[in-house]
Amino acid sequence: MIYLALNLIDFHIKLYKTPCFSKRFNQKMANIKGHDINIVVCKDSFDRRSIQYMNKIFYSLKKIGLSENYVDVPLEKVAMKKTSASATWYIKGNKLHFSYQAAGRFVDNLFVVSKVIELEVEEIINQEKTINDFISAFSEEGDVEKERKEARETLGIEHDTMDIEAVNKQYKALAKESHPDMPNGDHEKFKAINRAHKILKRELE
Repeated sequence: MIYLALNLIDFHIKLYKTPCFSKRFNQKMANIKGHDINIVVCKDSFDRRSIQYMNKIFYSLKKIGLSENYVDVPLEKVAMKKTSASATWYIKGNKLHFSYQAAGRFVDNLFVVSKVIELEVEEIINQEKTINDFISAFSEEGDVEKERKEARETLGIEHDTMDIEAVNKQYKALAKESHPDMPNGDHEKFKAINRAHKILKRELE
């Protein structure tokens, strides 16, 4: 009896230490895009977890053949800020997009975005949904030519530049100058430069 009691105590201690019972998270259930999702509400390490969720989006979409060059996940400088989170990705010439804001803070909204994409990709892999279904569910009309023009303007290169090496060289110079860790760094400008570079890499590589 004593042995059994000790085992039960040990079991409950281990159970409490699992992420679902950690003091660092709360959870609530929501149905989003047809998926029942336990929304994890983060209690600390907000910036680090935002990066983890971003990487999870990259990892999920890589399973269906998309490299990071075809995926854009904007990060907030302050992850606990109350604002929406989003991801944009490109498949077969289609621009796909998903954003979420009902969880409140950016880090929690980004968790939802990562989870929805993960579950959608699992359905494709398990042949419960086709790529065309996926495209239809997340497709967003966008002026690609306008985006490319604006990307060249952001990087300060000629409108007819088609040399990826020239694009990369200019990107590196601007990114170094505007990096948030630099004395004259600008977080928003740094994000815009990175987004512009991704747009042109998709076009030119």
